[in-house]
Amino acid sequence: MKARTFRRHVRESFKSLGRNGWMMFASVSAVTITLLLVGVFFVIMMNLNNVATNIEEDVEVRVHIDVAATKENQQVLQDQIEKLPTVKSVEFSPKEEELDNLVTSFGEDGQAFKLFEQDNPLNDVFVVKAKNPTDTMQTAEQIKKMDFAAKVKYGQDSVEKIFEVTSIARNIGMVLILGLLFTAMFLISNTIKITIFARRTEIEIMKLVGATNGFIRWPYIFEGLWLGLLGSVLPIVIVGASYYYSYNYLSEKLKGNFIQLLEFSPFIYQVAGLLILMGVLIGVWGSLMSVRKFLKV
Repeated sequence: MKARTFRRHVRESFKSLGRNGWMMFASVSAVTITLLLVGVFFVIMMNLNNVATNIEEDVEVRVHIDVAATKENQQVLQDQIEKLPTVKSVEFSPKEEELDNLVTSFGEDGQAFKLFEQDNPLNDVFVVKAKNPTDTMQTAEQIKKMDFAAKVKYGQDSVEKIFEVTSIARNIGMVLILGLLFTAMFLISNTIKITIFARRTEIEIMKLVGATNGFIRWPYIFEGLWLGLLGSVLPIVIVGASYYYSYNYLSEKLKGNFIQLLEFSPFIYQVAGLLILMGVLIGVWGSLMSVRKFLKV
């Protein structure tokens, strides 16, 4: 496409928006409302997914080493665990450290456990993390069969419920997001169709006097692009401002908690980019689908 032709198509798209102000307002409003819903829901789902991921990453297998195991036996056991394909890391926690953790976890009541410092009844422990949190149960079962693994703990019932709940939540969230996207595409494209339908005579006349399909189509493509861009501005501002204040308000209250919000930057810029991309793609797609039927004269 020549630069002069390109400028002509862009200029005509702006003129068309000006001549059809009410239709433009209806289209931009449809884009704004649907993208606002998508943006809000996307922010919520991404933060819920982040919480689920943090919970999963905290899942670990605690391997209590047999008290009869020598240093050599412990090393052999560690080597066997590290060779498992599902294992990400293995950390050694001596029984002295385990006792300190026990005292700390009970607060003031834990001071009584200091009586065991001279004769510590606890086991040395290997803390094992799986590469994929969902492999935790499989990893634990394999370690149980190894020599000198006296006890293997990973909170079996709790872990299974966590993975089940997070999996269901992610699947439901994905279905809802896809449903909302298709709804947005349907509403926006139909609104743009109404806009172009009102100018069908103009398209038919241009076609009859010899204008090519591409020459007729390009101004409408640009028009859909501008509608998508304009419709994405307000959702970006509302979602960005809401998340900024929510993040500043909740981040301090949730400090030290396993529930953590995604950091404002770069997350909100990613959301903004997504909304702009969606607005542009839906606007252009709606224009292409709408103008196509009127090109068959």
